[in-house]
Amino acid sequence: MIRGLLRWLLAAFYAFAGYAHIADPQPFLAIMPEWVPEPEAVVFWTAIAELLGAAALIQPWSVKLRKAGAIGLALYAVCVFPANINHFAMDMARESGGLGLTYHLPRMVAQPVLVWLALWVGGVTDWPWRRRSG
Repeated sequence: MIRGLLRWLLAAFYAFAGYAHIADPQPFLAIMPEWVPEPEAVVFWTAIAELLGAAALIQPWSVKLRKAGAIGLALYAVCVFPANINHFAMDMARESGGLGLTYHLPRMVAQPVLVWLALWVGGVTDWPWRRRSG
């Protein structure tokens, strides 16, 4: 029951994020590392990945598709981590300190949690609640 609820919440989170990337890409472009080619296209395609991953998580027809969406969202969270690190560094370098450590540190901790959560709610892993044999 809790897994299903969290699956819907995570799907809603990613669907909203995907919409936000398309509706107003500027905040995402502003934190993009300079080495990323074609940043506008990257922001657009990350939005598509978020929307498709969210849809895959909540569709009721295919466990394989749900797992594929979960793996895709986990990989997505890994791939956007450089932008989050870049945002952290840029923000903290400002005289004002930007959004500060109270924003950035939880965000840094949340990223690996989002990777695990996508895999868990998608049924890819049962860790750490898997029953051990023996």
